[in-house]
Amino acid sequence: MDLLHSQLAALQNHLAWVSTEPINWKLYVQSFSWGVCFFESYLLYMAPIPAVLETCSSAELAPHIEATAFANSQVYGRDKARFSFVSGLFRQALDSAMIHFGVYAWAWALAGSTIARFGYGPQYEIVQSNVFVGILYLLSTVPTLPLSLYQTFVLEEKHGFNKTTPALFVSDLFKGWGLTVVIGAPFLSAFLWVFKWAGDRFLPWLMAFLLAFQISMVVIYPTVIQPLFNKLSPLQPGDLRTRIEALAGRLKFPLKHLYEIDGSKRSSHSNAYFFGLPWSKHIVIFDTLIKESAPEEVEAVLAHELGHWYFNHPTKLLCVSQVHLFSILALFPAFLHAPPVLRSFDFSPAVAAKPPTIVAFLLFQMILTPIEAVLSTAMNALSRRFEWQADDFACELAQRLDAPEMHDMGARLGRALTTLHVKNLSTVWVDWLYSAYHHSHPTLTERLRAIEAYQVKVNGGETKKEL
Repeated sequence: MDLLHSQLAALQNHLAWVSTEPINWKLYVQSFSWGVCFFESYLLYMAPIPAVLETCSSAELAPHIEATAFANSQVYGRDKARFSFVSGLFRQALDSAMIHFGVYAWAWALAGSTIARFGYGPQYEIVQSNVFVGILYLLSTVPTLPLSLYQTFVLEEKHGFNKTTPALFVSDLFKGWGLTVVIGAPFLSAFLWVFKWAGDRFLPWLMAFLLAFQISMVVIYPTVIQPLFNKLSPLQPGDLRTRIEALAGRLKFPLKHLYEIDGSKRSSHSNAYFFGLPWSKHIVIFDTLIKESAPEEVEAVLAHELGHWYFNHPTKLLCVSQVHLFSILALFPAFLHAPPVLRSFDFSPAVAAKPPTIVAFLLFQMILTPIEAVLSTAMNALSRRFEWQADDFACELAQRLDAPEMHDMGARLGRALTTLHVKNLSTVWVDWLYSAYHHSHPTLTERLRAIEAYQVKVNGGETKKEL
C-alpha cells in the first residue's frame, strides 16, 4: 500500500503545474467538447451510407433481406441519424451555455443558500453537494424532455416501434427521478465520504467501494429496479424452454431462472441477455423475440449469449473498466487541489481556495472529454472482438459438445440475426468510421460474412445456403 501511495505522490508531483499554471480551462473544455461534437456530427451528416448499397446489391445481404426491408432499415437509420444530429447539437449548446454563463458556480452558491435555510452551513459539504447535483440534473434534464417526447412519440411511432402511452411515459419519468434520489443520493454521499475519510489516500478505498457498488447493482437492478418498469415472468414450458435448459445444462451454465420480459409494453424492439453472480445466472428473453423467431433461432441467439459467459467477457470488461477507472482517479488529486481550475469556471476565490470534491470531479470529467472519446472507440473495438468470439462459439457448438444436431447452429444464428435486424429496422451497413466510433457490435453484413466463411470451412469449401 505504501508503494502505491508513493507512486501516486510522484505522479502528483509531475502534475503540479495544474495548480500553478494560468491555463484557460474553460476555453479548453469548450474547444474540445465542441470539437468532439462536430466530429460526431460529421459522422452523422457528412458520412452517408454509400449510394451503391441502397439497392441492396451486396452479395452478403441480397439473399437474406428483401429490398423493401433493406430500404426501410436505411430510412429508419437516416431518421435516427438526423435526430441524433439535432439532439447532439442541442445538448452540446446547452452544456456549452451552462459553462459559458457560469451556471456551475451559480448552482453551487444556490445549493449553499438552500441548505442554509435549514440550518446547514458550508461545513456540510456532502449535503450541499447533493443539492448541487440535483440542481444540475434538473437544469440538464428538463430542457431535453421535448427531445425524449419527439423520439418516443414521433420518431419511434413513425416506424411502428412505439408502444409507450403518454401516461406510461410520465410514470417512467417520475420513477426515474425517484430512483435518482433513492439510489443516487446515498451513492454520492458515500462516494464523497470516502474522500473526506481517506484524504489523499482515497484511491484504493474508493476503488473498493465502486467495485462493491457495481457488483451489488448486478443483483439490485434486475430484482428491484427493472420490475418497476417491466414484468418478468417465468418462461412457459415448451420447446423453447426445453432447448435453453438443455443447452445450459450441457455447457454447465449455472442457470437459476429463465424469464420472459414484456418488452412489447414499450417497444417492438427485441433482445435477450443474461445477468447474475458467477454461481447464479438468469436469462431474460423479450416477448417480441419469442413472437418473431422460431424456438431453434432463439436458441441460437442464446448460444451466442452463452458464448460471452464461456469466454468470461463480462468479467474481462469489468477488469478493463476497473483499469480505466483507476487511471482516471489516479490523475484526479492534481485537479482536486487546483484553485485555478475552479477560478477558470467562475467560482469565487473563497470556493476555489478549498475546492469542493464534487465540483472538482465534475470539472475534471469535462477536461477528460477528448481522452474519453478516444477510449470509448477502443472499448467499442474490444466489444466487437468479443461479439465475433461469441458468434464463433455458437457456430462451433456441434464440435464443442459433440452434438451433431447442432450442426446448423451457425445457420440458425444467421437467420435469427437477420430477423432481428429486419424487425428492428437496424441499419445493416454503415460507413466504417461511423461504425468504429459508435458501434459495439459488428454490422449484420460482417457477421453474416463470418458465419458463411465458417460454413465454407467446415463443409470443405462448399457453402450451404441455409441462412
